[in-house]
Amino acid sequence: MIEFALPFEAPPVLAVGAYLKNNVAAAKGRKAVVSEARGNLETPDDIRRFKEDLQSMIDWLGEPARRIAHDLHPDFPNSRHAQSLGIPTLAVQHHHAHVAAVAAEHGLLEPVIGLALDGFGLGPGNQSWGGELLLVDGPGYERLGHLQPLAQPGGDVAARQPWRMAASVLHELGQTGTIAQRFSDQQGAEVIGQMLARSVNCPRTTSCGRLFDAACGLLNLLPAAAFEGQAPMMLESLAKAPEIMAGGWKIEGEVLSFMPLLARLDGMEAVLGANLFHGTLAAGLAEFAAFQAQRRGIGRVALSGGCFLNAVLSAEVERHLAAQGLQVLQAQRLSPGDGGLALGQAWVAALSNE
Repeated sequence: MIEFALPFEAPPVLAVGAYLKNNVAAAKGRKAVVSEARGNLETPDDIRRFKEDLQSMIDWLGEPARRIAHDLHPDFPNSRHAQSLGIPTLAVQHHHAHVAAVAAEHGLLEPVIGLALDGFGLGPGNQSWGGELLLVDGPGYERLGHLQPLAQPGGDVAARQPWRMAASVLHELGQTGTIAQRFSDQQGAEVIGQMLARSVNCPRTTSCGRLFDAACGLLNLLPAAAFEGQAPMMLESLAKAPEIMAGGWKIEGEVLSFMPLLARLDGMEAVLGANLFHGTLAAGLAEFAAFQAQRRGIGRVALSGGCFLNAVLSAEVERHLAAQGLQVLQAQRLSPGDGGLALGQAWVAALSNE
């Protein structure tokens, strides 16, 4: 178990973490503890280990938990288990927990602007989130903005077939008629354009992970991936000298769009495209966050979510924010991804009066 000092007296609480890269956490008094990250909750053995880890947290508390926190997604096995224990439950939105995890690591009780970027987390109203700008203030949060939503043709399968996200971008750019020819070597390419045109099985998402997938598909880097995240990792490996495309993004109210950048990437040489994507994405995200930080009079920005495992993106966003005079907080002892989620959930639960 990893121990963290808390800057307040916490009631006894539990947290069951994420579905992916699961671990669990507890807090009591001036301490929080987090278990070792075990992996995804996909098999009976995975769930058995999760329950054993949670029992160790119950034993650590030594008294009944005041509440148990879980992800907003009701169908995750850890969420269902939390609801079966007879302990008052608290559903914590995924990206709120990501930002809260960074706040917890830094012992920060003051409000913080948070960039939470990943592949998927359920938002209110069953929306698919993943490119979020939040104001987090202890147990509460406010969504200040998000990436432009993109359709995911075929739903979750688009996370493993980056060409589908590239097709989604072409559709947004008014080039639906070019999709079948552009991706003629991919099974189903003729149908995807029709699906997008009719909005059939094309749920929309603000996911930054899917933005990486779209870039890979447009650059012809990896039309189909063996696992979610493979395409972004490949893109990162090529980005040695990030560059910024002038006019590569647009901010319209609460929405940050990288459509000008994505239009430029279509068919570009891969290394040049990877550098342009990373540099422009980082600059746009930093401008988006800095504007809200200055508007709200908040001097700190927390970077969280699995996309910040990308060292190039992380360093570039931090550099741009620091140049604006902002203090940047990142995960230190835990992963910025789902392996840190349990700590964030426990932090929110400990501060909550519900």
